[in-house]
Amino acid sequence: MIITRPKQEALLKEATNISTLILKKLGEDIRVGITPEELDIKAGILCKEYSVKPAFKRVKGYNFNTCISVNDVAVHGIPKNIPLKKGDLISIDFGIIHRGIYTDHCWTWSLGKPNMDAKKLIKAGKEAVENCIPLAITGNYTGDLGYEMERVAKSSGYNILKMFIGHGIGRTLHDSPDIPAFGKQGSGEVLRDGMVICIECQVVDDDGRVIIDDDGWSAKTANGGNSVMYEYMVIVRDKKPEVLTKMRNWKTVV
Repeated sequence: MIITRPKQEALLKEATNISTLILKKLGEDIRVGITPEELDIKAGILCKEYSVKPAFKRVKGYNFNTCISVNDVAVHGIPKNIPLKKGDLISIDFGIIHRGIYTDHCWTWSLGKPNMDAKKLIKAGKEAVENCIPLAITGNYTGDLGYEMERVAKSSGYNILKMFIGHGIGRTLHDSPDIPAFGKQGSGEVLRDGMVICIECQVVDDDGRVIIDDDGWSAKTANGGNSVMYEYMVIVRDKKPEVLTKMRNWKTVV
């Protein structure tokens, strides 16, 4: 989607504001003993309260409002009926459909104070995405974003997953351009003013391979290492991108 009219932009911001508010409420509900399944049910209730539809249920074969990935589940985690416990790393990936506009964004929380390894992983995961957001300007390339995400992860001693990528978004959940979390500077698709994109990255304390769980969706790190995921929606601009999902100052510990 490329924003060309003020009304388009206003509707987009209305959608992302609702979506971000719902995700924030889900994060505030994370506690010892609650299950991802219960959080997913809460997401469905909140969607009804705000008169929006859960975007992920439009994905063929997927029947949940959210993806909730815990510890070694890196992405696409099925919300299971397993109580959360202290020390868990919980990534909630969420999106809505509001008046034909799709959203998609993700945040990772630590349940209780993380140990030093988990704290370092969270920091690397956030910085991998947030450090590359300023590069989402007209004339830069998708490879510039990917290069920065991988650089930050690698410099912290971690790997990124290469099989899952960021993407354009708007009238559909996944639109062009593709935005891998790796790449060469000056390569890929050129970014255009008004492009609406999702910048995402899974940073793993593992070798970068995944195994798909028996549920057919949950992608787990090959050797059981922890994973974090952050994802922001932004509008590409000429000088400074506009962040639509304002999560930068959110807590990472609940």
